[in-house]
Amino acid sequence: MKFDNIFKISALISSIFVILIPLSILITLYVESSLAINKFGIEFLFNATWDPVKEEFGGLVPILGTILSSTIALILAIIMAFAIAIFITELCPRFLRNFFRSVFELLAAIPSIIYGIWGLFVLVPIMRSYVEPFLIKSLGFISIFKGEPFGIGLLTAGIVLSIMIIPYISSIMIDVFLLVPSVFRESAYALGATRLEVIKSVVIPYTKSGIIAGIILGLTRALGETMAVTFVIGNLYKIPKNIYEPTITIASSLANEFTEATTDLYLSSLFYLAFVLFFISLIIISISRLLIYRLQKWERESF
Repeated sequence: MKFDNIFKISALISSIFVILIPLSILITLYVESSLAINKFGIEFLFNATWDPVKEEFGGLVPILGTILSSTIALILAIIMAFAIAIFITELCPRFLRNFFRSVFELLAAIPSIIYGIWGLFVLVPIMRSYVEPFLIKSLGFISIFKGEPFGIGLLTAGIVLSIMIIPYISSIMIDVFLLVPSVFRESAYALGATRLEVIKSVVIPYTKSGIIAGIILGLTRALGETMAVTFVIGNLYKIPKNIYEPTITIASSLANEFTEATTDLYLSSLFYLAFVLFFISLIIISISRLLIYRLQKWERESF
């Protein structure tokens, strides 16, 4: 009994500690950004000017850069993650499954700065010379695809981010796909369903909650990525007119300028950006939890 009490107290303390960590981060960010909050207020979120000399700061450009780069990354990563998960769970021979899975998950162990260096010296020249000119020629009639091939910019950052978050999304998808009872698949095949129909009508509906959880995990990872994006996004305080132009994200802004903030208002504005990023992540996680809860509730009511 004594050991049980010690275990319960230790578990309780650990749980409280985990809750206190994000709370302390939130309080710290708010206190440090209070000067900028009081001076700029909510208008900070809609002001595109960032001028340390005149001490006029607005977070619109890095906020948009963060959202746009993460959106591009998420779209590309979802497509690739689905393909990888379906291949490993439905198409790959069983004796090769662990090998391919280990190779894909190895991507998660590569440091982000390595992705940044690779993106700068390998991906950027390819984007500038081949990919972006092809997109401009093929899809230039659409405004977001019309522009100049910079190489360094929003699209390149989105591609690098997508490669980084694929292992997080695909690993969860693989796990939940493997949890589908074999009797479900066998029953569908017995009724004459094709492999594609089994995936579309059995596997994906059964694992919706897990798929969404994996996507949200990848998205939150993309939102806070710093070094890899800093290398390839251009770090320019400018709202991009197309997906090729350089811009900046919140994380890149913090990494580039934190040591250069020589005034209290400058430093407080950077903390304000961090405060906004924290809330963006919090909102996304809250929405995902609500969505997963409703899906699970719908599944219980359906069955």
